[in-house]
Amino acid sequence: MNEAKNEILTRLQRALVTDAEEERRRAVAARLFHHRPVLVPARAQVEGEARIALFTEMAEAVQTEVARLESFAEIATAASRYLRRHNLPQKLVAAPDPMLDAAGWDRQPLLRVRRGNAGPEDAVGLTLAFAGIAETGTLMLVSAPERPVMLAFLPETCIVVLPLSRLDGAYEESWARLRALSPMPPRAVNLVTGPSRTADIANALTLGAHGPKRLLVLLVPEPEAPVTEAGDDG
Repeated sequence: MNEAKNEILTRLQRALVTDAEEERRRAVAARLFHHRPVLVPARAQVEGEARIALFTEMAEAVQTEVARLESFAEIATAASRYLRRHNLPQKLVAAPDPMLDAAGWDRQPLLRVRRGNAGPEDAVGLTLAFAGIAETGTLMLVSAPERPVMLAFLPETCIVVLPLSRLDGAYEESWARLRALSPMPPRAVNLVTGPSRTADIANALTLGAHGPKRLLVLLVPEPEAPVTEAGDDG
């Protein structure tokens, strides 16, 4: 029965796929795998400290807090300090990314850390950005087993670690970085600019309407022993 069904569906598919449809598919494939860059705004064509300053300025303009650290080992301390400042419990769920093993968790014994995905009970999530985009102060978050997507969306408070080597000037650079990693796009790519917000109700800006209401970005140099970027989680 299954073989007959498959044969019927195969015939239908062949009948429905016209020359025009094949041409459209080839056009889409060409666009995906042979991307032509678009114009890059002048303000995004900066490097070094100017790029960091631009990212910080644009991120803070949309209610993102930005802190620059000297090393990966300061991440736990910075997270703990941020939680105290906002009167939040010393508790968070962090991505199981091996790069975060160097975050200095042992320096903050009072900070309770669970590694894994976020659940309804988690108030604070910490994850790694795939890239940062100085042009608009945006984070590019890419799904992977070591970086569960919900860490950046379910908890009310989100902390994102952004290695400075992944800070790009423009969107085009970050998309090129992603294409270089794999010929196929990952399951999910999210572009996050500031905490969740809406002004649908009485034109009043409300944070946290459909995602985190607080966002902290920690800018850090690469750890001393960089870990190879892993693939998508499917």
